[in-house]
Amino acid sequence: MDERDIIVIGGSSGATAPLKAILGGLPRDLPAAVFVVLHIPARSIGILATVPQAASNLPVQPAEDGMEIRPGHVYLGVPDRHLLLADGRIRLGRGPRENMARPAIDPLFRSAAIAYGPRVVGVLLSGLLNDGASGLSAIKRCGGLALVQDPQDAIADEMPLAGLRAVSADLVAPGERIGDVLADLAREAAGPRVPIPPEIRLEVDIAAGERVDSEVLGRIADPAPLICPDCGGVMSQLREPGPLRFRCQVGHAKTAEVLAYEQERSVDEALRVALRIIEERAELVSRMAEDGRIAGRRAVAEMYEERAREYRRYGDTIRRAVLNSMRPPEPSGDEGGQDQA
Repeated sequence: MDERDIIVIGGSSGATAPLKAILGGLPRDLPAAVFVVLHIPARSIGILATVPQAASNLPVQPAEDGMEIRPGHVYLGVPDRHLLLADGRIRLGRGPRENMARPAIDPLFRSAAIAYGPRVVGVLLSGLLNDGASGLSAIKRCGGLALVQDPQDAIADEMPLAGLRAVSADLVAPGERIGDVLADLAREAAGPRVPIPPEIRLEVDIAAGERVDSEVLGRIADPAPLICPDCGGVMSQLREPGPLRFRCQVGHAKTAEVLAYEQERSVDEALRVALRIIEERAELVSRMAEDGRIAGRRAVAEMYEERAREYRRYGDTIRRAVLNSMRPPEPSGDEGGQDQA
């Protein structure tokens, strides 16, 4: 019977320290291959330079397209490519960004779930927003295990909390403990294979760079009255369990939280542009009022003074809206009671 020999790890802000602790605790004879995606910008060396020093017991290398997967090795996602697994080899995808990232965590988790099913152990670490939650759900749906860093142990708890909302985690633990657990799990027998949901396979094809259009998207999603912040295309709401997500006809994928974050940035920018225009308008009519007074045109001067006051009132309203948009939301109080295993 197959063992749990595929370990996929994802994280973002604050994930470097727990990742180092995990890799540093893995034994030399680990009978599993490890794949890591952290959100890194294009042209960044990021984890490619820092992680190998932590994984002293295992060879670490950046992923290359077509590279054979070998147990006891750690493979790192590289900038501007989705890290995908298929047929015992690594595939690097140039598909659209997902949750503003490439590499993104979800495509790695989904591809591992499709290729290896119950042999997969998914690990979600510290990070902002909720990339990885949908992928963790795919791993569970395909028979794999889900491990989540304890949100109280994470520098950024949004990603772990999103993972716990999406799935019933098999383990919630501090980052420093996860390495020992993985070493034990890698020697356990995996469960039986289960059917692969077709929508998961299609999303992996999109991440690999396969053609996507309204007909393809219609198989897994329904049109929504929302615009993609990346390309301006119409977005569709995905029909799946797990976090609320959207894709556009180009293939850009975003959770509702990521989409709301990007919309909020757009609203903030629009408000600031409006504020600048209103303040410039107030300054202009003030000068026109002064010019009217100098010219002895009292009625005209009073009219422009009133307009200046009106524009400044508009400006004050917009300024208050900008300041209110910068305030963090109040905690809902329903995210602190996660069970831990």
